Amino acid sequence: MSMKPDAASAVRDLLDQIASPDAELILLFCSPQFHIADITAAIRAYGSHARIVGCTTAGEITPLGYRHGSITGICFCKSHFAASIHVVEHLATFEIAAGYAAAKTLLQEHENISQRFETPHTFALLINDGLAMREEAIASAVGDALGHVPLIGGSAGTNPASDEPNIFFNDRILTNAALLMLLSTDLDFRVFQTQHFEPLEHKLVVTKADPAKRLVMQLNAEPAGQEYARMLGLKREELTPFVFAAHPLVVKAGGRHYVRAIQKVDDQGCLQFFCAIDEGIVLSIARSGDLVGNLEALLDRLTRDLGQIEALLGFDCILRYIEMEQQQILGRVSQLLSANNAVGFNTYGEQFGMMHMSQTFTGIAFGGADFRSEA
Repeated sequence: MSMKPDAASAVRDLLDQIASPDAELILLFCSPQFHIADITAAIRAYGSHARIVGCTTAGEITPLGYRHGSITGICFCKSHFAASIHVVEHLATFEIAAGYAAAKTLLQEHENISQRFETPHTFALLINDGLAMREEAIASAVGDALGHVPLIGGSAGTNPASDEPNIFFNDRILTNAALLMLLSTDLDFRVFQTQHFEPLEHKLVVTKADPAKRLVMQLNAEPAGQEYARMLGLKREELTPFVFAAHPLVVKAGGRHYVRAIQKVDDQGCLQFFCAIDEGIVLSIARSGDLVGNLEALLDRLTRDLGQIEALLGFDCILRYIEMEQQQILGRVSQLLSANNAVGFNTYGEQFGMMHMSQTFTGIAFGGADFRSEA
C-alpha cells in the first residue's frame, strides 16, 4: 500500500513494492481522492510491462487494515498465475446473450494459455461500475457462461461529488464498463461469501417499485420510507446510513437469506437500494449479528482448508464499514484482515457466482501449496 499524497507518487511507490519482472497481472484499488486521469498517467509513466487494472473505491483494505486516502494492490506472478481479461463496455445497453457469448469466448481462449500449468484451476474476477446499476445482468450472464468456474467481485466506488469514471485498464480510463478477468493457478484457493444478519419476524411486501432505478416507492401499500421506519419504531426523518447498516432488508432464496441493502431515503420518502428490487418481493427486516465472530469463523475455516493464508483478496460492502465504525470494531477487524494478508476494497455491492448482493464480505483466499481439492 501507499499513503503518498498525490497519485503520481502513490502509484510509483506502490508499483515499486509489488511490480516484479514476473508480474502477470497487477490489481490496484485507489482512493477516489485521486483523479483517475492522474492514476492512469502515473501508470503510463511507470512503464511496467505487466497488465495493470483497477478501480476507485469506497475505502481500501490494505496490509495494515482499512484505510482511506491510500492506494493498495496485489500482484499475480507468472510463475503461479495465467490471466485473461475482457472489457465489458456500454453497460447501459448490455444484453445478457451478448455477455454470455463474450464470457464463453474468453473462457475458450483462456484454456489455451492456462495449459502451461500441469493442473490449472481457474477463477473469475469481476469489477463493475457501481454507478451503472447493471451488476445483476452482468453477473447472471457471465456466471452462467463460466459454469463451474467460481466468480467473485465488487462494484467500484467513486467520489459522490464527482462524475468521474471509476475503472481503468493500464492507462485507459473505462466509462460505463466492467472488467472480467479469468485467472488460472497451480496454488490452492477458496472463494468465500459471508454475512452476519438474522431475519426478524417483520415482513414487508414491495407493492410499488421502479426496478430499473432500484427504487421502492411503497412497502405494504404505504410510503416505503415511512413504513420501514414504522417497523423499526422510528420516524422517517430518523433514517440514516447507520440505521440502514444495522437493519437491512433480506430476501429468502434457495433456503438462504440475502441482503437487499438500502442506500438512502429520498425527499419523496422512496427507498434507494444497492441491489435489484422488484414488485411482489417479500422482505424481512434483519438485525446485525456478531460481525467479528462471523469473520473469525470464516478465517478459521479458510486456514483449516489452506494452511497459512498467503494472500486474501476481499470485496467488503461499504455498509459493513459503516456498521463497524458505529460499533467501534474497525480496529479489531483491521487486525484480523491484516493478520491474514488481506487486500481489497470497500464496495457498492459484491458479486458471487451468478448473484449480485450487498452488505457481504466476498473474496478469494490463497494457500501456498499446490491445489489439494476443488475450491
